[in-house]
Amino acid sequence: MLKKIHVTDARLGMYIHKICGKWMEHPFWKQSFLLSEQADLEKLTSCGVRELWIDTVKGLDVVTALPEATSAEPVNNSPAKAAPVVRKVEKVSLEEEMQAARNIHTRTKQAVTAMFSEVRMGKAVQVDEAVVLVDEINQSMQRNSNAMLSLVRLKTADEYTYLHSVAVCVLMVALGRQLGIRGEELNQVGVAGLLHDIGKMTVPIAVLNKPGKLTDKEFDVVKDHPRRGWEILKTVYQVNEPALDVCLHHHERMDGQGYPDRLSADNLSLYARMGAVCDVYDAITSERCYKAGWEPAEAIKKMAAWRDGHFDENVFRAFVKTIGIYPNGSLVKLKSDRLGVVIEQSEKSLVTPLVKVFFSIRHNAHIPVEIIDLSKTTDSIVSVENLQQWKLDLEKI
Repeated sequence: MLKKIHVTDARLGMYIHKICGKWMEHPFWKQSFLLSEQADLEKLTSCGVRELWIDTVKGLDVVTALPEATSAEPVNNSPAKAAPVVRKVEKVSLEEEMQAARNIHTRTKQAVTAMFSEVRMGKAVQVDEAVVLVDEINQSMQRNSNAMLSLVRLKTADEYTYLHSVAVCVLMVALGRQLGIRGEELNQVGVAGLLHDIGKMTVPIAVLNKPGKLTDKEFDVVKDHPRRGWEILKTVYQVNEPALDVCLHHHERMDGQGYPDRLSADNLSLYARMGAVCDVYDAITSERCYKAGWEPAEAIKKMAAWRDGHFDENVFRAFVKTIGIYPNGSLVKLKSDRLGVVIEQSEKSLVTPLVKVFFSIRHNAHIPVEIIDLSKTTDSIVSVENLQQWKLDLEKI
């Protein structure tokens, strides 16, 4: 039976059928789910949602006033399904987590560079250090996910091959958390992101870094990298199925027009669908030897236009929930005629991130830096701006 309730009546064990309001204005990527985790209950009651529909057949009903107990037997109001046990990690501010995140990011880049170099030289792959670092990335994101996500775009065209793998790892862990993946499975998802492009080490450097258009023959060589990578990882005993799957299938598409096996929706695992979204997002927002990267918000807009044939709808929606409509690093114009950079996502709404304001359009001049939480002000984002057009150096703010 479906029943509309006020959000204050929500409790663990209820089956949420639908959240009233636009999906962009609350922190949940899906409308229907069992409310089984305390963290999700706290998000639901604090995100601004007023009402929701529950299904009392699939979960608990609203608590009603109980008569006084007539026996010593306690009344059992516990939820139908216990929340899973997860490792407790204390939340910290973005500023507190940034140094730890930078350190992990640097060490992960060094590990990937060493690992990929060994593959290019024909040596056996050693992934032990990578597995440990992925766990550290996971823990950092539990403390404050914005810190690691803010480092995703820090790469030059020369470093792309290695830092792309680090970025996809971070994005896969973040997306996995949004999708409810936890524990060892989440670490495996991160390892999958870190190793997904290892097959590119079999591609000649001249082809991999070619600034001009590839010939058909060269493109065939590049398109073979998923299978070559899968063959390499099959020999590594520490590598689990998610890494093999993502390595082989991260270029497949929902409409069956991808490669190498032209698999379509029903034959693609969740891991492969996740890998496709994370790989494309980082690729199109990165500086390459043959093209400039798109701004993060522009990339999300483009991907939304492609998603019907290219991406899984639910996975893409969860990805947007993960990084925001205005991802960290986006240059935005506010209603107050100021420019700012998105530095952190709000848990309340995708359209109200934290913005570091630094420039007055009205006066065409830099102004004292101010951090604004758009969920607590009447100011708002009116447009996404192109950094190159404004000729601003964000490193100096």
